[in-house]
Amino acid sequence: MPHDLSVLSPSEFEALSADLIGQVLGVRFEQFGEGADGGIDGRYVEDADGVTILQSKRYEKSAIAALKREMNSERAKIDRLAPTRYILSTSVSMTPGRKQSLMEICGPTVRTSGDIFGWEDIEALLRKFPEVEEAYPALWVPASGAALERLLNRALDGREQRQVPQVLHKLLPKPATGADDTNTVERDTLFLIGASSVHDQFLLWLGPKLEAHGYRVFSELLTLEPGARWHRETGAALEHRAVKVLAVAAAATGADDGAMDLIDRAKTLSKKLDDSRLIIPLRYEEGAKIDGLRDATPTDFTHGWAEGLVKLLDALRRQGIRQQPGPASVAPQWDSFRKRGAIPLVAEPEPLVSNWVQILEMPDEVHFYEVSGAVREDTLKRRIKMLPFPAAQRGRGLITFATPPDVEESLEGVAKLRLRESASIASAAEDGMPEIELTGRDLSNVVTGLLRDAWERHCRTAGMVAYAYSGGDGFHVSPDQAAIGERVPWGKQGARRSSMLRNIAKKHVWSYGVTAIPRNWPFWHFRLKARVLFAKDNDTAQGEPINDSKTMHRLRRSGCKGWRNKQWHGRLLAFLQVMSGDSAFIRVSLAPGQDMLLSSEPLLFTSPVSTALPDSADPDTEEEDASTLGRPETMDEDADGESA
Repeated sequence: MPHDLSVLSPSEFEALSADLIGQVLGVRFEQFGEGADGGIDGRYVEDADGVTILQSKRYEKSAIAALKREMNSERAKIDRLAPTRYILSTSVSMTPGRKQSLMEICGPTVRTSGDIFGWEDIEALLRKFPEVEEAYPALWVPASGAALERLLNRALDGREQRQVPQVLHKLLPKPATGADDTNTVERDTLFLIGASSVHDQFLLWLGPKLEAHGYRVFSELLTLEPGARWHRETGAALEHRAVKVLAVAAAATGADDGAMDLIDRAKTLSKKLDDSRLIIPLRYEEGAKIDGLRDATPTDFTHGWAEGLVKLLDALRRQGIRQQPGPASVAPQWDSFRKRGAIPLVAEPEPLVSNWVQILEMPDEVHFYEVSGAVREDTLKRRIKMLPFPAAQRGRGLITFATPPDVEESLEGVAKLRLRESASIASAAEDGMPEIELTGRDLSNVVTGLLRDAWERHCRTAGMVAYAYSGGDGFHVSPDQAAIGERVPWGKQGARRSSMLRNIAKKHVWSYGVTAIPRNWPFWHFRLKARVLFAKDNDTAQGEPINDSKTMHRLRRSGCKGWRNKQWHGRLLAFLQVMSGDSAFIRVSLAPGQDMLLSSEPLLFTSPVSTALPDSADPDTEEEDASTLGRPETMDEDADGESA
């Protein structure tokens, strides 16, 4: 894993550069304390006429412009120093062109491009001289931890008795204390075996679940040691304490020598104990089996880990495997192993684009109208569904945002209604409608339904393509709103960008859309769930509809797998641009003269912390892999990424 040089302070980076480049040149650079250095971070004086100056500049990996500006200002210092050789070390990533530019800036004392050590050169030197890395602990965690592992291994190898991890030591048989000591221990442990690193996430999920159900569980993950340092002790513990061996059945298991060695030991133990069901394969992949266990009945985890866990617990119960007495406890080592490879947090705020669209304006009240006189409820129900505005039936009446004149006009000849109660939208979730015994929660659900109905009516009026999903109707951009391969511009502040809402993938036409879900907490807003609708490409703008849900699901998983967060966000913003047109708002009718005003941009939230992960993806980048997207030729674009 590459090292993150940004974790080093400027003085630490200077020292690291002097150590590494000193190793390359076979010399020792003089180094100096904090303060003005006059352009000298390291110096090697060969004789009175021969001086090599080392200068180190730590920037972000991509900050080449800042580095060039800094070296332009350093040129006067370099000329005054007049060294026989000038070497520049930097954490900035280099290309041949960048090195040539820096040579011209620094002057003739930079003899060759090899005297400019960029990020790639520093990374290569850290691999070549691992003993240097050991002197800089800050580099250990962001990278692979290889330096720490080497130090631990040397320390352990130098001891007469290796200190076995406590969690493993407890499982090992104790030395016999006398001739009559049979040294028998209870078999009470479920041993988990899987391919190293490949199945770590699965075992990290399964192990704590089994412990929470009262079983004693062991996996090599709990030793917190990479590699096979404790492999011999693990095998000894397996032979003395295993009551069942749970082996992950997958191709990677068969290719892992350590895992297969433990499984072979378990097979021998099975014969010794005369327990043909000692090993329970956990089917992790369709059709996967473990050599030598083809007749063993596996527990299937391929249709869902939770479903597999239920089956495994049932198998353990049927085979009489007892849980530990007392309250169940989960070993803290599971969480420690999980955190070991976690991405470090940075104490810097980070803005996050949400899928929430805020309701900026809506009517102050919602009304309940009650029928006065005789009317059949089924007739009333049919007529309410035909109303030109959202309304919900409630017994012998209806709830709507419409005013009395509009309700009377719409139901004229069917029923006479009177306004019985109105409720404030601001307090609807708390107060409800007491007169008709409607609780706040129920009224909130009714209002949510009215808002969703209004949104869907608006989408249909706008010409969107509707599709019924299990969680509600989704509305997709139609051919009239965006052509195949057309980039829809969005963004009103700064540089405008663009995203595609309709294109061709795997010989299918896809269209982006959303399902809108109203919510009232912590304020009224819509949550937009992204949808992608596929149709067979039959050389028409719309394509041939697909009615098979499994086929549709498979196409979504394969056709959209190359999309990253920025592509999804870009498509959402482009969709909202189509919905709002040239306006900053989306106006949705709730009733004649009663509108709901939505923001045309999703809400931004600010996280108090961020991660050390790079943020380098181009927001406008489309998937270009021909095997994934067979796109038509795109239109020419100007320098800002907008369609010409």
